[in-house]
Amino acid sequence: MSFINRFREYVNLKIFSSKIIVLNIIKVQSVLLAIMALSLLIYSFGYPQVEENLKIQIFFLKFIFGFYFLNYFVRFFYTFEPVKFLKKTWLEWSILIIILIEAITDLTLNRPLIYSIIKTTGSDDLTHWYLLTLQFVLLILLLIDLAKIGTLLDLLKIKPSTLFIFSFLILISSGTGLLMLPEMTVNGKGATFLESLFTSTSASCVTGLIVVDTATYFTFKGQLIIMILIQLGGLNIISFATFFASFYSGGVGLRHHSMMQDYFSSESLLDAKGLLRQIISLSLLIELIGAAVIFSLWNPDITFKSVYEKIYFSVFHSISAFNNAGFSIWTNGLMHEQVKASFILHLAFAGLIFFGSLGFSSIRDIFGFENMRQRMMLPWKKFRLSTQIALYSSFSLIIFGAVLFYFLEKNNSVSDQKPMEQVITSIFQSVTCRTTGFNTVDVSLLHSSTLLLFIFLMFIGASSGSTGGGIKTSTFTLLFLSAFSTIRGKRNVEMYRHTIAWELLNKAYSILIFSATFIFTATFILTLTEPETEILQLMFEEVSAFSTVGLSTGITAGLSDAGKYIIILSMFVGRIGTLTIAVALSQKVKTINYKYPTAHVMVG
Repeated sequence: MSFINRFREYVNLKIFSSKIIVLNIIKVQSVLLAIMALSLLIYSFGYPQVEENLKIQIFFLKFIFGFYFLNYFVRFFYTFEPVKFLKKTWLEWSILIIILIEAITDLTLNRPLIYSIIKTTGSDDLTHWYLLTLQFVLLILLLIDLAKIGTLLDLLKIKPSTLFIFSFLILISSGTGLLMLPEMTVNGKGATFLESLFTSTSASCVTGLIVVDTATYFTFKGQLIIMILIQLGGLNIISFATFFASFYSGGVGLRHHSMMQDYFSSESLLDAKGLLRQIISLSLLIELIGAAVIFSLWNPDITFKSVYEKIYFSVFHSISAFNNAGFSIWTNGLMHEQVKASFILHLAFAGLIFFGSLGFSSIRDIFGFENMRQRMMLPWKKFRLSTQIALYSSFSLIIFGAVLFYFLEKNNSVSDQKPMEQVITSIFQSVTCRTTGFNTVDVSLLHSSTLLLFIFLMFIGASSGSTGGGIKTSTFTLLFLSAFSTIRGKRNVEMYRHTIAWELLNKAYSILIFSATFIFTATFILTLTEPETEILQLMFEEVSAFSTVGLSTGITAGLSDAGKYIIILSMFVGRIGTLTIAVALSQKVKTINYKYPTAHVMVG
């Protein structure tokens, strides 16, 4: 061991002078390699292919893999701590070993290992599946590169709110470009820029408003892109970057932890450190369970082409429901002829929507293994205050909305249903109208009073730290308590033996004012761009977009281009949050260590 250390020290001294130059060259080569790999994947995925093209792509993939292997070897050679380097990059070298075995079997036996394994499955299209497998391996390597970038977030001297905004802009732009590729649409021409931008924004911001039919306009590839945008947008692309970075480097920096703490409303940096993995793990588990339940509850009369298509439909709708997106690959959504009457299936959707709208920190508080264990051992231990607010306010709003919807619509849109079916439909509409946008009744046929009820519920929206929009249930609860305390003449706002800080109340009032002002302004502009549409429909559409709900009276596709851009902006601002944008654009005051004389102003 001593000899090895002395030899390593000797080598390190010899290569030290060239280390910086070589590693800088490797960094530049890595960027070019990533661009080449990404371009190849986009070309292969987005454009029609013939047999000869597939073989050429396989050759280029092997060429790229060779450079990845060389890149890793050089970085390993120049590291001063090889054991630590191997531990830190375990995922990367594990994949590269598979690539090395593939190359050796190809050169020596002329029978690549992966190709031979695929051949044993009896597939007719071996070249296609072999290329798909190699592309998947390349995608993992690109995700590892993304993880490396994630570890550098601490070096960016920008606000977390600004980084959060940029992450969604990048996601929306990427989705727009991909949906414009020929293979994404049934017509083979790709979606237009406005169609792509609208769809990408709606999916990334988990809204669900559409200008084209997702089921018939987009191919399987296009729908897959939409599903990925929903997943990344729902959990936040920065969360995924942090997630991969935590595997790659064993941790991320203080600024990164602070950003996650702010986004997930975590109570401490230490809490934020373990929160992310649990959130993603729980989310994927809930989506998996949801997909299994939906799979078992599809109407037997629905004819799927294969069991794989049935699985795909189940997974897509589970992800869409949990992330509160409201996208469906049925032409009429849940109003599809053979889905509309599946009331038990509607309850499964409502359950997924409810869990997704609770907020990730609340989900962990309720379903986290350690938290459940502690509550079993200590029965007096309660949920956190934020979880209690999310739960009680959500249940109260669901009951309030369901009861009103039942009495307003029992002789109208649900008059042809049995009493129990009317109850389920009322509950479902109350759940979905606050955040998701799935509907089992024709929204255009609802009473004006019901539309106003929906506008109120959509404006409140989901809970903090969730995939849903709106001003959030916590904001509404604090505003209600503040008004109630003022009426009673109380100095402090109290809840469950806790005093609510004035900073939180000020934030809640700011969110209310910013949100109401934006919605009013956007609705005013829509009345100018869509003069022939009723103002109630325009307000409903705007609130639905801003609150990232996705319900519509059917006017979305018929909006003018200017109107569609207003809705796109509303979806983006609603997902990011007006307060986040205000913080990102504002400048901090230089000091707060002063106070002017108290003023007395007439109010009311």
